[in-house]
Amino acid sequence: MSIRVVVAEDQGMVLGALVALLEIEKDLDVVGRAANGREALDLCFKLMPDVLVTDIEMPEMTGLEVAAAVKKALPGTHILILTTFARAGYLRRALDSGASGYLLKDAPAEKLGDAVRRVHAGLRVIDPELAQEAWSDPDPLSDRERQVLRSAEAGQTSADIALKLGLSEGTIRNYLSEAISKLGVTNRIEAARLARQKGWL
Repeated sequence: MSIRVVVAEDQGMVLGALVALLEIEKDLDVVGRAANGREALDLCFKLMPDVLVTDIEMPEMTGLEVAAAVKKALPGTHILILTTFARAGYLRRALDSGASGYLLKDAPAEKLGDAVRRVHAGLRVIDPELAQEAWSDPDPLSDRERQVLRSAEAGQTSADIALKLGLSEGTIRNYLSEAISKLGVTNRIEAARLARQKGWL
């Protein structure tokens, strides 16, 4: 019985390469491919694959948002995050989102098929050094602080963010101030930079 896989990756050439790598394996069957997070989620609902292999940074929905939605609605679908981000913060958030595996794109090609099989078998696939780091440097930000910082990083003003989130400017300033304080920096730009570097955004 083949393991049915959906692959989500927004870079066309990388998506093609991943699908080709997986299709070499006799026991793996790529039943769908998605170029953004929304498409990945729709495909999962439609095809109910055994395993979703997804990038983190994608248009429309991030891989972590897709992972959380899939885990909630389709507990039988196992999730493997495949990313360039060797950052403990991303790993921690991936596991919190319901992913069972976190594989770096610079890992040897033969590891991909093995990781899909192990995740499908209910096992965890994580780089040990990254795992150790993830628990020694926990993410201090709340989801709302992260959302506000992301918008600030994109150059939006407090007024813009308030309008987008349906909150008052004062509330947005409070979230920013709290994030700046938690990260021990002096302004929103530094806060966003540090949080991005740690993998918390």
